[in-house]
Amino acid sequence: MAIEFARERRDFNFVLILSGGNALGAFQAGAYEALNEAGLEPDWVIGASAGAMNGAIIAGNDPAARLAKLADLWRPRRGRQPLPSRHLGRTIEILRRSAAAHWTMTAGRLGVFGPILSGAGTPAIFETSQMVSNLDTLVDFERLNRGNVRFTATSVDIESGEDVLFDTDRDVLGPQHVRASAALPVAFPPVEIDGRWLADGGLSANLPVDPFFASPPAIPTLCIAIDLLPLAGRRPRTLGDAATRMQDLLFATQSHRSMTRWKDHYQRRQGENLPGISFLRLAYEAPDTEISGKAMDFSPRSVGDRWDAGKAEMERLIDGLGRFALPIRKTGIAMFDGRTQKEMVA
Repeated sequence: MAIEFARERRDFNFVLILSGGNALGAFQAGAYEALNEAGLEPDWVIGASAGAMNGAIIAGNDPAARLAKLADLWRPRRGRQPLPSRHLGRTIEILRRSAAAHWTMTAGRLGVFGPILSGAGTPAIFETSQMVSNLDTLVDFERLNRGNVRFTATSVDIESGEDVLFDTDRDVLGPQHVRASAALPVAFPPVEIDGRWLADGGLSANLPVDPFFASPPAIPTLCIAIDLLPLAGRRPRTLGDAATRMQDLLFATQSHRSMTRWKDHYQRRQGENLPGISFLRLAYEAPDTEISGKAMDFSPRSVGDRWDAGKAEMERLIDGLGRFALPIRKTGIAMFDGRTQKEMVA
């Protein structure tokens, strides 16, 4: 059974990679809920942007507290939950999501970002200082830096264009490091750390697989990468469809190229008897009611839909790992599509 697979077979290392995607990050929170319930906890979490926020919460809390903290980030409003979006007609649902995204662009997201009311010259639409105090309540940074789960957040030097990694294996991280990973221009201002002005890690690699493949664990490893923007999609039929598809392709194609490049790299090194890597990519397959501004739709209904979708997709993935006994490779590399569990061809 899948739960037995998750809880008992720990003769391998488990790495969780989380992409950026702003409001779409609720999908990752739901996916983690399924992992948590199955007892499959990560040894290393790598995140960019929203994935860095989710990753810091996972790595910076006791497993028993992680879901509540994720819910505080994504579902802060208590009380009766709205009906799922499937109970609304498609046109009404698109209008609802559009209105929600427009509201976020006007008022921001409490605890994460808000409109700049003063401070002329700030090169951004929103301020993110409130993210620091919110992260202080959501993440135990002492545990993050000294706990059993390694955590890596990615960012980009906005002046040099160089990738900048923050890793608890060598750095002491605080809220500002996570904030820097989520500092997407033009929406959010860059963050200064040690004299460098840093921006969103998703600008360089929205699905941050490079830190993992550049220095994988020394034992066989299962890696699950949760990507919030899909590579494949239908042909656009409206301007809104075209804008959504452009956004997905801008980020998903860079992820695909990175995975292809690393798979080729490891296949060329097959004779070196390197520890095996079993890599699964699980992508958020957005419903056709998502809009071009989906990353700014933080409405409780949309967040709940994405959370539920993430949990359901990860439950299917874990069940497949158990039922089909997908091997944790002792040597070599294999890449699988997390939805179909078929091997990806580079």
